[in-house]
Amino acid sequence: MRLNGKVAVVTGAGAGIGRETSLVFAREGAAVVVSDRNGATAEETANLITQAGGKAIALTVDVSKGAEVQQMLERAIAEFGTLDILFNNAGTVAQGRVEDNTEADWDEQIATTLKSVFLGCKYAVPLLRERGGGVIINMASVAGMMGITNRAIYSAAKGGVIGLTRAVALDHAKEGVRVVYIAPATIETPSLKQRIESSPDPVAARKAFEDRQPVGRIGRPEDVASAALYLASDESSFVTGSGLVVDGGMAV
Repeated sequence: MRLNGKVAVVTGAGAGIGRETSLVFAREGAAVVVSDRNGATAEETANLITQAGGKAIALTVDVSKGAEVQQMLERAIAEFGTLDILFNNAGTVAQGRVEDNTEADWDEQIATTLKSVFLGCKYAVPLLRERGGGVIINMASVAGMMGITNRAIYSAAKGGVIGLTRAVALDHAKEGVRVVYIAPATIETPSLKQRIESSPDPVAARKAFEDRQPVGRIGRPEDVASAALYLASDESSFVTGSGLVVDGGMAV
């Protein structure tokens, strides 16, 4: 098993990519701290892991709050003895152009999508350094690489995640702390399904999302989870400061 004996914290793990990654990490031998601001869905993910014979606990965490992020990481160590992997996956998607978005929209997007990554890195780095190293995986997006129509502040936040990842990786490379990112395109998450189903023409909406990827399909949570597994494992020990683009060719 590729993560045997390791301890991972996954944020936004109540559904979608976070849930799938938590399940994959557990199947590969990791004990998983399942974090989500929705405590009920976090419990569901943790129960799926324990029912399959794995180790997991669920925590209700607002990752835009520093004290809660710090407590989450300390709880991982208290429960499982160490910390090896942090997947800063939690985030939201704000739609709109800059003239349409409000200042409150900006503040919320930055808090949930960029500040949360800053806080995760801030409090995980000292813990990983103390144990001799580890890996932080940050959730970026192709929107942070190329910009997406009608996603102005989301693109800004995800671009910030990429820049932050590179800087933190450089700062701590000699301490054994690797910092990397994943940049997905359109992924079949519950939030995307809701967006499609609530549109005036769900069939046309789905086709528009499918057509954005040259491979002709929407990505699946397991596509991203597989990338996260590689980055979390020792197989990627020479990878830091960069990312995996999981986008079906969209950024090309």
